[in-house]
Amino acid sequence: MIRTALVLGAAAALTAMPAGARQYSNVIKCSGWRNGQCVAWNRLTRDQARDIRVGFVFPKDYSYSQFNTIPQTVVSQYHLSPDARYVSTDGYVYVVDPNSYAVTKVITVPGM
Repeated sequence: MIRTALVLGAAAALTAMPAGARQYSNVIKCSGWRNGQCVAWNRLTRDQARDIRVGFVFPKDYSYSQFNTIPQTVVSQYHLSPDARYVSTDGYVYVVDPNSYAVTKVITVPGM
């Protein structure tokens, strides 16, 4: 009986968290591999997405940003090519190698 009360109390405390406590980005990371293929993904929080560094590997089937949606000033300033892949989210543009799917450059875009 005491265990039930403790479990219910803990569940109530967890559900009482403010709605904005965890804000998720639209960046996902592979969390499980089988035979060289990603079979499970986790959505990153905005804080985790801000911490993406060069070398982070996106899944092959990730929905990459279209080249023409990246601000022209960023394309010109950083000499971006339509041959690469890009992830544009939460004020950052991640330049992704089309062969390894690894991030090669992280660009901060103010006001985006």
